[in-house]
Amino acid sequence: MDASISYPLPAHAVFETALGFMALAWSDNGLTRLCLPEKTHAAAERRLLRLAGHGVVAGDRTPPLWITNLIADIRRYADGADVDFSEVPVDLAGVDDFRRDIYAAARNLHYGETTTYGGLAEKAGRKGLFRETGSALGANPIPLVIPCHRILAAGGKIGGFSATGGSNMKEKMLVLEGVRVGPPQTTQASFGF
Repeated sequence: MDASISYPLPAHAVFETALGFMALAWSDNGLTRLCLPEKTHAAAERRLLRLAGHGVVAGDRTPPLWITNLIADIRRYADGADVDFSEVPVDLAGVDDFRRDIYAAARNLHYGETTTYGGLAEKAGRKGLFRETGSALGANPIPLVIPCHRILAAGGKIGGFSATGGSNMKEKMLVLEGVRVGPPQTTQASFGF
């Protein structure tokens, strides 16, 4: 077991990356929650437990190999490596069909590839539902693996982002991927993932 990763409770982990401390939770079916960087280990764990407290299930404290590999890949991503998360198993139990369609379309975006909310809605077979698409992405329980940071506002502007750090974190992630975007918008609501 990696000594630099904390496994304080079953079925979740908090770990440090070049971007900050991140946390994730999983079930037997896949990843259930991922929290983007916080400044401290405690803040990352608090955020995870607040957002997924009921989703953190009892089980063995030792993470499965795919979680160990995912943490290593997230660390590589934070260091600037081109990492493909499209094969990571996700557990979207309780997520409605509309959001599943949006998330599936987002997962098809590759490292450094962006689209708009309207473009993503169209790719998901939900043409014209760009506002609803923005709301679905704001409720995304697994950012980065479901790469909502790659969705931009019309005109190539960065748009809002509901993770800690808001649009600045979104821009930082896009810059890691070689994407340059326009100034952030401040009108999007925060959904807090």
